[in-house]
Amino acid sequence: MKLYYSPGACSLASHIILHEVGADFSIEKVDLRAKVTETGADYWAVNAKGSVPALATDEGVLTEGVAIMQYLADKAGATTLAPTPGTMARARVQEVLNFVSAEVHKGYSPLFNPALTEEGRTAALANLNRKLAMLEAALADGRDYLTGADFTLPDAYAFVVTGWSDRLGVDLAAYPKLQAAMARVGARPSVAAAMKAEGLTA
Repeated sequence: MKLYYSPGACSLASHIILHEVGADFSIEKVDLRAKVTETGADYWAVNAKGSVPALATDEGVLTEGVAIMQYLADKAGATTLAPTPGTMARARVQEVLNFVSAEVHKGYSPLFNPALTEEGRTAALANLNRKLAMLEAALADGRDYLTGADFTLPDAYAFVVTGWSDRLGVDLAAYPKLQAAMARVGARPSVAAAMKAEGLTA
């Protein structure tokens, strides 16, 4: 398998899960502005959406991080990362995974726009903080991770997107439980390996 990624982008979550399941894989960096990979390949030819991640497999190219992460967990039989399909536990993981993708990730997105007005930034932060407060509330019962006692797929995704906070000026001080959970995620060997491979750490 080959993961197409951009350093520190949402593709990092899929990279983390590849390490979690012990997959045999390679990585190829994508210049998202030029849509060219580090080997000079036309990325549009790999993924017509032009975004990362994309996972090249023997069965074809799979796109969309939430699909890639679930595919990897299921293929590896990693039922702690992604419980058995058809169970409420699996539905809960999918519920939080989709929330992180559709709400939290998208909540950060406007803040990357250098042309965002101060009024727009205020509105974007208010929206994002509502989403972050929901993650904080999910942890209010003392659980270690977003869906319970175990590290699951949405924890990897949430770690990546909340990791953008410092560079975007998002203050997480109001979310101590979320910060603690993300610190636990950050301490995992899979996270250290993925971040090092992407040049995000020494």
